[in-house]
Order: sequence, then structure tokens, then C-alpha cells
Amino acid sequence: MSSSVALTSPAKLNLFLHVTGRREDGYHTLQTVFQLLDWGDRMTFTANDSGTVTLDMPGSDVPLRDNLILRAAQLLQRGTLGAAITCDKQIPMGGGLGGGSSNAASTLLALNRLWQLDMSLGTLQALGASLGADVPVFVGGHSAWAEGIGEVLTAIHLPEAWYLILKPGCAVPTGEIFSDRELTRDSLPITMAAFFQGVHRNDCEPVVVARYPETGEALDWLRQFAEPRLTGTGSCVFAAFGTREQAQAAQREVPGKWVSFVAKGVNESPALRALA
Repeated sequence: MSSSVALTSPAKLNLFLHVTGRREDGYHTLQTVFQLLDWGDRMTFTANDSGTVTLDMPGSDVPLRDNLILRAAQLLQRGTLGAAITCDKQIPMGGGLGGGSSNAASTLLALNRLWQLDMSLGTLQALGASLGADVPVFVGGHSAWAEGIGEVLTAIHLPEAWYLILKPGCAVPTGEIFSDRELTRDSLPITMAAFFQGVHRNDCEPVVVARYPETGEALDWLRQFAEPRLTGTGSCVFAAFGTREQAQAAQREVPGKWVSFVAKGVNESPALRALA
């Protein structure tokens, strides 16, 4: 078995997000669809017997004690098991694209393989949930319908689409949005059929736009091409296109003040494919 693996740790989009309630422990219940993308951070893992895990992640300002990659590795580490990990960040932080959660999930999947731990996906998902509500969907490796706090997952097959994603010049803290008094917290649950008919929205969008007007400006700009949406709590916004060429044509018109990406929606995670 190889002692090294390289993979793409994918970004995600929330195609909609309904907040349906709030639990006594403060967590919000929701409905959403996670669309995985064929684009993300590039990660490498090399196993060794040093008993330590090292991380090379240029440009990150996250303290090592808080880094989800190292925290994920520590959940699996035992004895002399060690690893050298690199992460070339492409997914912007504070954008609602799930970069940190995806990195944690990729770490669980890769080290489970390299360290020959033979843990099931279900076990890894349970471990991942202790790191963040979005980690389990990346461990499962499939675009999914999600309920609960985001951990009750049903794999879903989404039609092929290409997405133009804009990153305004702001980062949105998730906790800030979910603690806002103006956030809608009583949306009625919908069915998958209603989702596919287009009956959905992002309940966080009005709060984010009010606090971060640049997200509203980006949404308004995208509206000339297609119905835009905020992903998660933002700050990234996106619109769907039928082909890569259509998405790239719109990207060429993006104002220079915004970072933009074009990515294909996929049903199966590129990280899971790399480990197959």
C-alpha cells in the first residue's frame, strides 16, 4: 500500500438553506442541499512512524491548535503513527464554501487509508461531526439533501451544472449570522420534490446582505445572467449555467474588485474518487 496520497479537497455550495428551528442547545435545525464541486484545495498526505503530525499550509492565519486538519488527525492518531500533510489553499475562508470542513474530512479519509485503520465511513462521519456540522457530508463524499443540524444526510443525484462563484471582499463569520435576531428560524420544511421545482431560498441571505452590503451588490450583478444565491452564510454568491463556456463567458465580465471561480457540480467527491 502506498505511503502517500494526493487529492483535491472539494468546495461545496448550499443550493438552498432553510432554517426550520432552534434547539435548546443553541444549534439550529435546517434543510439544505450540498452540491459538491470538482474544485478545491490540493492536499498531500505522507504517512510515517514519527508519532507526530506536521502541517504545511502556506498563507493560513488559523492557529495550529484550532486547525481542523490537525484536529482531525488527532482523532485518529495512536502510538507511533505520524504523517506530513500539505494543504495548498484555493478555497477562500469565510466564504461559505466549506473549505475547513472539507479539509478535515479529507484528512480523516486519507489517514484512515494510510494508517490502515479500516474505520467505516459511518464511524468517520461520527468523528467528523465532532469537528463541525458540515464535515460528515464531505466524509460521505456525495452531494446530499441534509436535515437536522446538517448531519442527517440523504445522497442526492443533481443534474449537471457549471457554477460561477463570486467572492466579495469580506469574510462572514457563521456564528454572527446564526445569532442575529432578524434571522428567520421558523421556515416550514419542504420536500425534495419542492426543491427540484424551485421552491426554496436561503434564509440567511437577507441578514448577510444587511450586514455585508457587498454581498448584495454581487447578487445583483449576477442576476443579469441567472437567479443568484448566497451559499451557506456567505460571503460567496453563485449562479448556475448549463455549460462551462457560458459560465466562463460571464466570468470574463466580472468586475475586478471580486475574486471569481468557475467550477463544475459533481455528485461524487474528487477526494473519495482519489482514494477508491
